[in-house]
Amino acid sequence: MYAIVNIAGQQFKVERGLKVYVHRLKAEEGADVEFDNVLLIDNGGKISVGSPAIDGARVAASVIQHVRGDKVLIFKKKRRKSYQKLSGHRQDFTQIIIQGILAKGETMKDKLAANKPAGKPVLERRKKVEAAPAVEAKAEKKAPAKKAAAKKAAAPKKAAAKKTTKKKED
Repeated sequence: MYAIVNIAGQQFKVERGLKVYVHRLKAEEGADVEFDNVLLIDNGGKISVGSPAIDGARVAASVIQHVRGDKVLIFKKKRRKSYQKLSGHRQDFTQIIIQGILAKGETMKDKLAANKPAGKPVLERRKKVEAAPAVEAKAEKKAPAKKAAAKKAAAPKKAAAKKTTKKKED
């Protein structure tokens, strides 16, 4: 399932779990935001197109962080006029993660309850695996080799024997 949504004047193709960089939003980090200007929704081949937007459809997201983009250099020059100017610019962005695409009348709580697996959560069922002893033994063997290499590097180098040439006398 994906949707085309208009966020801060730009259109993005979004789906659940996708991280998107959008122009700076007026929301705090960690805040939940909703975008209601949804232009298209594709739900497993069933496409809904709005004119211009779908009534009641929303995209739920949460703000991860506010960042700045790469520097863009602006260079101006006029030939033979002894004029050149260099300036730079960094755009402000907000990184968001898409929580879900909601049709008319749906809420995020309903959406999360429908996707929740039965029984214990997956994270609780996993067992912690301890490091194998072979891995620790390899780490101990590497340490003496590094010490020997460091001693060789620290030892003073012997001066190379200089070759002397004798001048032939006539």
